[in-house]
Amino acid sequence: MKRRLAAGLAVSAGLAAIVWLAGPRTLVTPVERVADDPALFAIALCGLAIVRPALALPTTLIAVAAGYGYGWAGVPAGIALVTVTALPPYALARAGWDPSGNRFSRAGVRLVAAAGATRTIAASWLLPVPSDAVSVVAGFTRVDVRPFLLGTAIGETPWVVAGVAVGVSADRLLAGGGVTFDPVLLLGLAGVAILLLAGPCYRVYTDRSDPEAGFV
Repeated sequence: MKRRLAAGLAVSAGLAAIVWLAGPRTLVTPVERVADDPALFAIALCGLAIVRPALALPTTLIAVAAGYGYGWAGVPAGIALVTVTALPPYALARAGWDPSGNRFSRAGVRLVAAAGATRTIAASWLLPVPSDAVSVVAGFTRVDVRPFLLGTAIGETPWVVAGVAVGVSADRLLAGGGVTFDPVLLLGLAGVAILLLAGPCYRVYTDRSDPEAGFV
């Protein structure tokens, strides 16, 4: 995990340095050449989805690339690739962790039981947390594959749409000198997630049938 985080930080720092030293157009120009060939761009996009977990890159990067290459038609592809790329960290966590010996994991299992696996996963993806955090926690708490995939697709959809919107507008944004960040999206999605999980969290916290089951 430390190596993955270090690799992700190194790649992100390298991209930031390129943008700062040479301008964002330098970074976009190679992507433009690949985007001219839809089949080649599809291969490149799938390759990005494959290596993303190893580099701990944000999943929104896939959506931005899909929007840049395919326009709004990239939304379904973005959702599919973002969902698939969440599987490796989920599978590793599910295979290598025993939740019965960890108090936090037991509380997570009880939350999933109270709210439903799909609802819990979907709401968790709405939170502005690191890309693989939800996948890892879902693996720790032994969420089944089907609700994990469905919840991931549902919860990531707003982020994919936002990323595709950035990709679609890339040329205009670059011409204007940058991107204006609006925190309303973050606050709105986080608010929806809190509303979805508030009731189940409260029920888990107040359930004293198992003195070790509640949250710390």
